[in-house]
Amino acid sequence: MSEQTREEGRSPVRRVVVVGAGMAGVQTAVALREQGYRGTVTLIGAEPHQPYDRPPLSKAVLLGKAEGSAFDVDFESLDIEIRLGSEALGVRPADHELDTETGPVPYDVLVLATGAEPIRLPGAEGVPGVHLLRTLDDAERLRPVLARQHDIVVVGAGWIGAEFATAAREAGCAVTVVEAADRPLAGALPAEVAAPMTAWYADSGTELRTHTRVERVEPGAVVLDDGSRLPADAVVVGIGARPATAWLAGSGIELGTHGEVVADAQLRTSVPDVYAVGDCASFPSGRYGERLLVHHWDNALQGPRTVAANILGGATCEPPAVYDPVPYFWSEQFGRFVQYAGHHAVADRMVWRGDRSGPAWTVCWLREDRLVALLAVGRPRDLAQGRRLIEAARPMNPEALADPSRPLKDATA
Repeated sequence: MSEQTREEGRSPVRRVVVVGAGMAGVQTAVALREQGYRGTVTLIGAEPHQPYDRPPLSKAVLLGKAEGSAFDVDFESLDIEIRLGSEALGVRPADHELDTETGPVPYDVLVLATGAEPIRLPGAEGVPGVHLLRTLDDAERLRPVLARQHDIVVVGAGWIGAEFATAAREAGCAVTVVEAADRPLAGALPAEVAAPMTAWYADSGTELRTHTRVERVEPGAVVLDDGSRLPADAVVVGIGARPATAWLAGSGIELGTHGEVVADAQLRTSVPDVYAVGDCASFPSGRYGERLLVHHWDNALQGPRTVAANILGGATCEPPAVYDPVPYFWSEQFGRFVQYAGHHAVADRMVWRGDRSGPAWTVCWLREDRLVALLAVGRPRDLAQGRRLIEAARPMNPEALADPSRPLKDATA
């Protein structure tokens, strides 16, 4: 290593550009500084707001309990340049340049952290009263809707639909949730796990209509596929999200079947000097033996450390850092704290802990008697211990695991 490299803190002077100013982008910039990077770091965000955290948008910000959720990061003291209100338009890898609304930005290393964007309801764009909930501006537009206690129709009974319905009921709104599938969270959980959650809607005073599709949205009403009409002062669409990567078309950066950036185990893309992290990227998991696309906050928090380590490691010839986390997320809905860790799709057995009709229960997924995933409702200790057991790949005793009075850590084989 040259003397200049040592003086610059393990890496030569170079330019790292991070596109996307959400959790993944901000944490990448911070991790670079924390790991000793001394070169130029530029963070580019499409929104005009100071970088902010998203989970409070469907809770405190939406209900007027907080004015915003800006990250507690002193960008100036970290010498991180921020360019806000500058949407990324494309990448020219051969020229090492990022094209933005405000002009081209040269880079030596580029990090893609543009997250995901909500899927829009076909035919509803431009109809007054139709809302999404992804950005700070979305939450600010919805706050007065909740404050006026309007009749609200939520399209989609996924995680965001349930969280928004929870907030709307807390605000005193009449809420109807319309779901095309036969149950809530149909795309995320098996039927037997999602089934107990159906009752949560009725218990909260929320009407849930399954097997129901929206035919069209009109001002003041939602027309369903059976011809019935629901009064709706506002319609909130929560039918999923897709990686925000359309702007990468023609760049040569490989995209997957869901439009995500295809990253390797070091979070490198298919072109040199470009990394991808967070909701916009998939990665191969050695732990689970398949490629994962994780649209959750913890992934955006953890991945940047691997990206930063590999950017610095490339300059110091250190072994590359591998990203293979136990995915984790949480959701607050209808008075319940729901936590999930792992990846249940690879499991060959399911074990219940506790009465699923009660306020607290856990379901565990095993593969060859090793814990690979769990979902805990009102049992945070199960989640904390289970996450460690998944990471350790410890064999479990299924009979002991089924005893809700026994700590998970004591149910090993």
